[in-house]
Amino acid sequence: MKNKKKEGRQVHSLSNLAALLLLFFGGAALWGSEAGDLKIRENSQETVSHLTAKKIKENEKNKASFDFKKVKELTNADKLEKENKSTSGAIGIISVPSVKMTLPVMKGLSNYAMTTGGGTMREDMQMGKGNYALAGHYMTNKGELFEPVERIKKGNMVYLTDLKKVYSYKVYWKKVVAPTAVYLTEDTKKPIVTLITCADGGKNRWAVRGKLVKTEKAENGNLDFFKSEN
Repeated sequence: MKNKKKEGRQVHSLSNLAALLLLFFGGAALWGSEAGDLKIRENSQETVSHLTAKKIKENEKNKASFDFKKVKELTNADKLEKENKSTSGAIGIISVPSVKMTLPVMKGLSNYAMTTGGGTMREDMQMGKGNYALAGHYMTNKGELFEPVERIKKGNMVYLTDLKKVYSYKVYWKKVVAPTAVYLTEDTKKPIVTLITCADGGKNRWAVRGKLVKTEKAENGNLDFFKSEN
């Protein structure tokens, strides 16, 4: 009986993820207003610059939404909307130096989280363990949110930090996939990072994966990766 219940929860979870990939990313590649894009940039930069290890620890305890039904398509109005930041906060930083991408890693998939950085796609994720899957809006304005993911190449480095440790991943796989590629969000035995955003105007998804090659203590030298490029 317990096994059947567990299998039922897993099927339900996968269904949720499939619906999320179909609903959330559909039509996300939009021409943004200048004011909206500026607000997104300011939110991201401010979050990264003010983030501390103490703040991350506090944010990790906060409740966050992982309900795909509450994720809305990105519009200009959404960009300027101010939400209660206490329900979703930054729990790290992601950097891909090769494409000048530096963004906060946000807990969950709230609209505030998704217009600030990359959102964690599962509640049980930990940096440096299993599949650390992040979703982000694709913006037509170069350099905004997850637009740089399209320009990542195999061999590029992806860095994650919780300001206690720095996790270095080397990209080994990049592909355009269908919106129903749910397996990309499932956990794995080997430590990897997965980045997902829109492709082909919302018809498909860019998916990038990197394998963990190094974990080290966060220090001044390796934290230089996480300074904003803008």
